[in-house]
Amino acid sequence: MTTTESRPRLEVRRLAGALGAEVRGADLAARLTPDNRDEIEALLLEHLVLFFPDQNLTPVQHRDFASQWGEMEVHPYLPKVDGFPEIVELSSSRGMVADDWHTDVTFSARPPIMSILNHVETPAVGGDTMWTNQYAVYESLSAPIRDLLDGLTCIHTARTYSDPATRAEHPAVRLHPRTGRKCLYVNGQFTERFVQLSHDESRNLLDFLRSYATHPRFAVRYAWTKGTVAIWDNRCTQHSVLNDFEGLRVIQRVTILGDLPEGAPPRWERYPFPSQMSSANARERLEA
Repeated sequence: MTTTESRPRLEVRRLAGALGAEVRGADLAARLTPDNRDEIEALLLEHLVLFFPDQNLTPVQHRDFASQWGEMEVHPYLPKVDGFPEIVELSSSRGMVADDWHTDVTFSARPPIMSILNHVETPAVGGDTMWTNQYAVYESLSAPIRDLLDGLTCIHTARTYSDPATRAEHPAVRLHPRTGRKCLYVNGQFTERFVQLSHDESRNLLDFLRSYATHPRFAVRYAWTKGTVAIWDNRCTQHSVLNDFEGLRVIQRVTILGDLPEGAPPRWERYPFPSQMSSANARERLEA
């Protein structure tokens, strides 16, 4: 690991009203001073996703930078960079384009607090990524809907895997441990259902939230250049890739292990499983 310390004079440019900023003047390959780290963290808490162009990190530099933010997750299933189990590599050559709206790894009991992405290969046109601000989503909902969501929990699952470790229950509204703000903690890819609602109620509420939470007014869209590094707060954002490109697109990502999501305790009992009911519709029997 390099012993050079980075003392950036950061230039910050907001990219959208909802979230997102581009940051220049930082050398992420160098060791951060405590003041540098605090400055970047403060910017992240303010803007939720930060972009650092022209970094061109090697896997060693990527890993060393990420290690300054906490314990790195080893993803249980996604492909890795050879020799770097902490670095996930997603290549369009293998059909790996994350074009569903999602928050990273919410099927884990302790989802990552932060994701650090290195854009290794960029197509000539397209392949942008969008993020949405889940604070703003929650705060813009009507008071009755906020009140309902504050009393619910959700099942999150990685549906393509049968491992029990890919299933977790989290509050529908998360309290951010650093800012004290509430945010919607429901995402399109991994949130399966509300625990306290019936199948039909859950499906309809999820359909509404999946659409509402990804509206452009809550979003920033970023056009990548090769060598850009992005850092985002995984506790209060969703993101999705625009799968509108031809050619090679390769990203390498490290996630920082998180804490147990906190929210209001459930105010209602769990919706009964069909075996506990005198009658149930066919969908609910299948769901169980």
